[in-house]
Amino acid sequence: MKSIGTEENKVRNGSRAARIGLFVSFAIVSALALVPFWAMLVGTFQDGDMLIRHGLNLGLDPNAAHLNNYVMLFTDSGPYFRWFANSLILTAIQVAGTLLISSFVAYGFAMYNFKFKSVMFILVLVLMTIPFEMLMLPLYVQVNAMGMADNYAAILLPFLAQASTIFFFRQFMIGLPQEILEAGRVDGVTEFGIFFRLIMPLLKPAMAAMAILNGMASWNNFLWPLLVLRSPEKYTLPIGLNTLMTPYGNNYSLLIVGAFFSLIPILLLFLAFQRFFIEGMTAGAVKG
Repeated sequence: MKSIGTEENKVRNGSRAARIGLFVSFAIVSALALVPFWAMLVGTFQDGDMLIRHGLNLGLDPNAAHLNNYVMLFTDSGPYFRWFANSLILTAIQVAGTLLISSFVAYGFAMYNFKFKSVMFILVLVLMTIPFEMLMLPLYVQVNAMGMADNYAAILLPFLAQASTIFFFRQFMIGLPQEILEAGRVDGVTEFGIFFRLIMPLLKPAMAAMAILNGMASWNNFLWPLLVLRSPEKYTLPIGLNTLMTPYGNNYSLLIVGAFFSLIPILLLFLAFQRFFIEGMTAGAVKG
């Protein structure tokens, strides 16, 4: 009996030590991840010329700290909030459109059998392996030929069907029972009704995970909008912030506080969907 009790204590102590080690590891990783955010926050209380001379740092001098950058952001930031609104609207439309169209495509791959299904899905997988830089030039030529240059449609339309999002949704849906479709058809529900009324509620975790990932990608998208947009009033926030980077540094004060303020939508997006995020990522990874 004493031997059994000793073994149980060893197991219990080992489990406690493992939990403590895991907690410490997560704490260290979290602290390292927060270092850039802290450095950026500290920079928002400093003058632009100080940032040029000393760069971003982690130490904040209370005597030199001020709120002038925040005052300038809300009173004399020029087109900053126009760029912010442009990015916000484009991101919302991009995420909603991508989730809807990509889930439609994935629904077809997961729930229906049709000719050349395997070949078409392989093409989707191949598309995932092609870097955007290889598609950029022909896509730009096509956009110009269609007269969509300097138009928001050129930013939205080419990326509504994302290969990675289609793959993720397909992996999630193939784990759903086919009996759902048969039950809907027996009850007289249309094919679109089956998707929206029966399948869509089950996709909430996957939708949340993809909303966060696609939202981050769309909000931070810089290269493609830079190629197709030419009017300053149509710039998205990443392009607009890039125009503030001059050799003389006279806009660095606005740049640092504007860049920090641009983090807020992504943080709100994650907080809104984080309860489903891990569930959706895990389910999409193991099903199929």
